[in-house]
Amino acid sequence: MTQTTKNQGSKRPPTTSTSSKRGLPWWSWLAILLPIAALSAVVLAGMEDPEGTAVGSAAPEFDLLATDGSRYDLDSVLEDGDALLYFSMGPGCDGCFMQIMEAEDALASRGIKLVPIMVNPAVVVAGEAQRFGISTPILIDSDQEVSNAYGMIGIYGHQDRPSHSFALVDQNRQVTWVRHYAEMYVPAEQL
Repeated sequence: MTQTTKNQGSKRPPTTSTSSKRGLPWWSWLAILLPIAALSAVVLAGMEDPEGTAVGSAAPEFDLLATDGSRYDLDSVLEDGDALLYFSMGPGCDGCFMQIMEAEDALASRGIKLVPIMVNPAVVVAGEAQRFGISTPILIDSDQEVSNAYGMIGIYGHQDRPSHSFALVDQNRQVTWVRHYAEMYVPAEQL
């Protein structure tokens, strides 16, 4: 009798692991899904300032050239009210420029001035702004000194530029709100 004939006549079913038929126990799924849910909540809601300028602290000073050739410092952006400093990736991120167009009017109706800040060369930023029909001066932080002072570099994996981050500075020169977003566009009502 051959081996094949012997096995065919066997009454015992082949042995299999019970766990491979049932999959992972229910509690194992929690270990996988909870961190994913927590990360998703942070990404969707925006991340509060992890290690940058703390809410309630004095806003770091700056003096930057803008795409319109003017210079802007902290006093000049606050002269008419509170300012929302918008640190973004800049050229190459269409959502970053669309953000300026949508947020500017919505914030102005609340007495808040939008102040976009980008780290790219002024001529490149001005070209992109023109492409989108944006006349708002965009401040140029080419040495990233201001972006670093506000803690906007290194968020969401962008080691050489801001991602999509905001710092609200009030008339008292205090940082009153900071948020970082993984998305490159946030509807104005969420700001």
